Amino acid sequence: MLRNALGKTFRFLGYTVQYGCIAHCAFEYLGGLVVCSGPSMEPTIQNSDIVFSESLSRHFYCIRKGDIVIVKSPNDPKSNICKRVIGLEGDKVCTSNPSDFLKSHSYVPKGHVWLEGDNLRNSTDSRCYGPVPYGLIRGRICLKIWPLNDFGFLRASPNGHRFLDD
Repeated sequence: MLRNALGKTFRFLGYTVQYGCIAHCAFEYLGGLVVCSGPSMEPTIQNSDIVFSESLSRHFYCIRKGDIVIVKSPNDPKSNICKRVIGLEGDKVCTSNPSDFLKSHSYVPKGHVWLEGDNLRNSTDSRCYGPVPYGLIRGRICLKIWPLNDFGFLRASPNGHRFLDD
């Protein structure tokens, strides 16, 4: 009887480990659902919106300007942030705030991206902490799931004028 109970326990543990590994790989390499919080991406993403974040783009280095990404926070590695990619390595970006009279520019260093929230007046982003290493990107948001009346692909940046092409 003890042998039977131990056998069932070990089988259960084996299945748990197997399914845990499958779930980990699915979330790490395919994607998952993310609940966004904070006002930095308004009006594109509101507080408590649920989005789908896919991870294949970051593994294949397919992140482009204008994409919205989930990133490990440079200030707090325990938390994730949601921002829009404004510049890739080698791009010239505007590093000043919209209200600044004199505009300053810089180039994004190799292996980094420049991130900004869509709500420029209420966003802590690369204008505060500088370029972000590409390795901190966790995934690219491609679809808004909730609320249902807003279900679908995400709209373009309201700050498209901040993308520089020179």
